[in-house]
Amino acid sequence: MANLDPSSGKTFVVEHLDPELEEWSSLEYFTIASECHDAGAKFLLSSVPEELKLPANLQQAKGLTVEKRGIEEIYADQKEKVCLLDPAAATDLSTEDGDTFDIFLFGGILGDDPPRDRTSELRKKGYQGRRLGPVQMTTDTAVRVTRMIVQDRVPVDKVPYIDHPELKINKNESTQMPFRYVKGKDGQPIMPEGMVDLIVKDSEKGLGDLL
Repeated sequence: MANLDPSSGKTFVVEHLDPELEEWSSLEYFTIASECHDAGAKFLLSSVPEELKLPANLQQAKGLTVEKRGIEEIYADQKEKVCLLDPAAATDLSTEDGDTFDIFLFGGILGDDPPRDRTSELRKKGYQGRRLGPVQMTTDTAVRVTRMIVQDRVPVDKVPYIDHPELKINKNESTQMPFRYVKGKDGQPIMPEGMVDLIVKDSEKGLGDLL
């Protein structure tokens, strides 16, 4: 079991709110784990059902701790240090929140189009909430942006974004992604490795089926 003491660095928690784990989610979770590991942060996947067998990529992911327990039980004595990333929050996340909070909580809150407000399940638990702006993000993007703001201390208005990028399916077709992404150094949206291939493979089903 990895050390869950937030005093040694920021902890990013995704409360897994589904009985299953789709391939696109496993790519996002693997990316979150890798980036947190490289940044000296922790990634905790909580509320994972006992019967859920993680795919091979997550079983081997560095920086990932998997917990069957939920956020309330794990951090029962540190509730004031937990920040819920909530699209319905009144206040945007700021660099100063890195001084206030040690644990940043995400639910099955991002990556749905249209959004299903699944954060409501976590909002009821009474955690303080912060928003990441008005445009929907994928879960890995939300964690990436949060880490940039609270750990790297990049001001909110300095985070480079690409909204609703078009992905080329083939020479005749493209699909527009309904999300906001961080712009990479190459000018392209940062996505998990393998995600574009998965989207292309599933394009015949339509993006709605993928999500």
